[in-house]
Amino acid sequence: MTADPATDAGSDTGTVAERVVVRYEPATDTVRRELNTTRYASYLRTARAGAVAAGDEWAEFVNCGCGTTEDVTLSVVGVSGGDRIGEATDFEFVPANGEDE
Repeated sequence: MTADPATDAGSDTGTVAERVVVRYEPATDTVRRELNTTRYASYLRTARAGAVAAGDEWAEFVNCGCGTTEDVTLSVVGVSGGDRIGEATDFEFVPANGEDE
């Protein structure tokens, strides 16, 4: 039997979400740049693997360079194509204030 990329490996229920829309705060250029890297999406796929729903809130941080970090609050505002975060999940980040500063 071959693995189905639409289902979460090791799970008998749920399908992997195609996209998760996440609001972030603070809405700064530094935070936006870091969130939109492939490494951050990869981190979230690992750290937040499993069930996901609108309303979930995560306390995270982003790398600001030179060993400094900035705390960021991530709030799930939408999930499409499934109900679990997995290796195939894409993330879309939107600023909490509706525009980047």
